Amino acid sequence: MANFKFVTGAGRFREFNDRVANNDPSTSGLVLVAINTSETDATLQDLNTLAAVLANGNTDEFDGTGYARIVLDDTDLTASTEDDVNNRVDLDFADQVFSSVSADGSVASITDIVLCYAPNTGGADSTFIPLGCYDFVVTPNGGNINLQVNAQGYATCPAT
Repeated sequence: MANFKFVTGAGRFREFNDRVANNDPSTSGLVLVAINTSETDATLQDLNTLAAVLANGNTDEFDGTGYARIVLDDTDLTASTEDDVNNRVDLDFADQVFSSVSADGSVASITDIVLCYAPNTGGADSTFIPLGCYDFVVTPNGGNINLQVNAQGYATCPAT
């Protein structure tokens, strides 16, 4: 699960997952952003856009060679289904790969992955809604970086 959920996205994981899975709108997606931060979770979780997260003085997006944000669209997600036995909804996507990434930029290591909902994946970071922040500590060495945010899924939405 997320190390923490952003306040602005709390309770909306399922809604945004299903919007992307149902191609509504067709430009929507979930975006995985690698960051390096020394900021406290308490400060970050109150920020309402990806632009605000990255504007925080203690947080920068990783910028090594080979790095690119991972964009998940309707082909990467399935609409949610209820687990009536456990009274919850588990949301997941396949493990992802940052390919051939080096630590040669001004931000040389990764501490976390921010998962955002983007109504338009080509839009500005100010329109990206941060949902969860996942601990993911790695210093790239030119190889592939395999990303599994959690074996159970990226979010669980309990019934209560």
